[in-house]
Amino acid sequence: MTPGLGAEVENAGFLQSLNDEQKAALTERSTKRRYPKGSTLLNEGDVSGRVMLLGSGRVKICSFTAEGKEVMLALRGPGELLGDLSAIDGHPISATVCALEEVEVLVLSARDFKEFLGTTPGAALKLLELSAGRLREADQKRSEFGAFDAVSRVAARLVELAERFGEESEEGLRISVPLSQEELAGWIGASRESVSKALQALRSRGLIETHRRGITVCDLEKLRKRAT
Repeated sequence: MTPGLGAEVENAGFLQSLNDEQKAALTERSTKRRYPKGSTLLNEGDVSGRVMLLGSGRVKICSFTAEGKEVMLALRGPGELLGDLSAIDGHPISATVCALEEVEVLVLSARDFKEFLGTTPGAALKLLELSAGRLREADQKRSEFGAFDAVSRVAARLVELAERFGEESEEGLRISVPLSQEELAGWIGASRESVSKALQALRSRGLIETHRRGITVCDLEKLRKRAT
């Protein structure tokens, strides 16, 4: 296992494309840092000059309207890169990154990251594939805003969370990502009241159970059908 990286990260995201020598070269250029829950790792509009590789914990990617309302755009977990596009093109960071729980990251300068990509074609190709995946994800979510009701959009995000972060339990797949209804509302482009009603509708159909610290998906296949 590469020094500084856990087994979960070794088998996730960007690092899958790297061999042991390349992983070592990447981590040798990096510094390990920890951030407590609620910390801001990257700020929208800044030119940070650094890239982060998420080692443990989860973060939310968000933007803010002119009125100061937070709009959540995505979630990122272990093994995923943060700030890579800004490092490559030198433009300001397009969204704010906040820790949903305590996180550990490997941090390297934009210069070191670009040099690493220049000497590791396989890693550069993997980054291109990841960027394409993010664009497809964003396009899909935009299409949902006009095509689906709030219940469908909530169901779609719960399916995504269950597939990415769900933990097996007797009741189903337990989602322990600490998202508030307000954050979920920003993610699907609806009001908090609409999200509350959507969760109630999904509960009444036996598709989910809600807990104080999470949600359990009781029937993933039926939830997936409700999301379309």
